[in-house]
Amino acid sequence: MRVFDTISDDIKAILNTRICDLGLKIEGSKLEPLIDQMYREMQDKGLTKFHPGVYLSDEWGCPSGEPVIGIPFYLADPRLAELESQVNDLETEIETMMYLRHEAGHAINYAYKLHRTAEWKALFGPFRRPYRDAYKPIAFSRRFVRHIAGWYAQKHPDEDFAETFAVWLTPDSDWHQKYKHWAAILKLEYVDRIFSEIGERDPLRKRGRPDLTVDEMEMTVAEFYESSLEQESEAHDLAIDTDLIDIFGRPRAPQADQRVAADLLREHRKTLTDKVTYWTGVQRPRAKKLVESIEQRVRELGLCVAARREQELLTEVTVYVTALAMNYLLRGKFVER
Repeated sequence: MRVFDTISDDIKAILNTRICDLGLKIEGSKLEPLIDQMYREMQDKGLTKFHPGVYLSDEWGCPSGEPVIGIPFYLADPRLAELESQVNDLETEIETMMYLRHEAGHAINYAYKLHRTAEWKALFGPFRRPYRDAYKPIAFSRRFVRHIAGWYAQKHPDEDFAETFAVWLTPDSDWHQKYKHWAAILKLEYVDRIFSEIGERDPLRKRGRPDLTVDEMEMTVAEFYESSLEQESEAHDLAIDTDLIDIFGRPRAPQADQRVAADLLREHRKTLTDKVTYWTGVQRPRAKKLVESIEQRVRELGLCVAARREQELLTEVTVYVTALAMNYLLRGKFVER
């Protein structure tokens, strides 16, 4: 895999090691203080009887109905974190806390079985609604809170509750003021009230069963990442040359006041991907592949950018990528053939 060619020797040394043989633990890792912070936040909100268990897995998540949180294994090791940053854009500490709060929402929902109550169903919808990865959010809907990128609360009633809980749990979120004119305030007020009532009660289910644990992951590090990158995207063969030349101008050798345009896009790849995901609702892997494909084509075309125009062209590229993403949401494809 091409990405493996540029990694450091200490990362290369573990590529052929089975993940279960790496001895990965939460204890002593950078995750430990973040998990402790989540527990303190729950305690400060009056949730004294339930703090979800955590374990290392292949991705973020709570197994359905299980009050326990799975955390990606690569966050427990600096070498794996560096590899993840080169392949998939590593979560920052702020993003990690956002995911922890979200998954805590799932876990506490399952622990107290709130989703089985009539009030929960009336506010969030039926828990057994089919779960669709490809969902079409309504941008800027005020019926849902904003937390994880991509209008994620609109994906499913369970996600709606988890996002609402996460906003409520976040210190200094000022949710009373921010959402006071939104229909979503009713959901936040429900969370605030229900946990003031049951926060000091024992949960109906205190412990959950993990799904795939890190000790069960027998694939090597290389196999894990090769598998994750095998998923192809429609963005591979975008016919966008004309658009990119319109933005950057005709291909030419860089002049004294210019540089390779792809380098500019590379510097801003994560931010561009984050913002397109946040504002359009296109799933992050697809948005990331779209941005990477544009960057790759800009490099292949030999397009350049003058230093004085970098901000202007970066803005134009951002608008362009957003338009492609919205086209995908509306039509199911980035460009029409």
